[in-house]
Amino acid sequence: MVSHARWKLARDEKVAQGIAEDPEVERRREEISLAFDLGQAVYDRRTALGISQTELARRAGMTQPQVSKLELGGTVPTVPLLARLARAMEAMFRMELFGSSIRVTFTGLDGPAPEEADPEPPSAERASAPATEAEADADAEADAEAEADAEADAEADAERAAATG
Repeated sequence: MVSHARWKLARDEKVAQGIAEDPEVERRREEISLAFDLGQAVYDRRTALGISQTELARRAGMTQPQVSKLELGGTVPTVPLLARLARAMEAMFRMELFGSSIRVTFTGLDGPAPEEADPEPPSAERASAPATEAEADADAEADAEAEADAEADAEADAERAAATG
């Protein structure tokens, strides 16, 4: 059996030779893939409902640019934000992990319930009460971060327009 130190050294040598990919690059690639998959799931459910990004933003307590950035895979939403989006789209959010693959979906509440799960999560009332304040704080922080990103993007666009002007 190879020790972790030897494995890491062998891995680093392969990376240096161009044979293997840096673990950080692999991790970032997986994160980007997840962001795109989440964005596509939001887009699919929103369009199935026939609502605009603006309407989804209003329902979820977000801004339209935040919804747009999310749908384009520009950000990985927090769990509290995913919960807000699921409520706003009257859907159940599912994330299935199998091997190195991840599948995410927002399924309408009126659709068939999964066989392995109850239609209503157990102890939902108990779990939601204490988490409300923490969820609100996390949501506010995520919203502020997304809004700051949108403002920075707008400023960069304005600078580019002025420079090419």
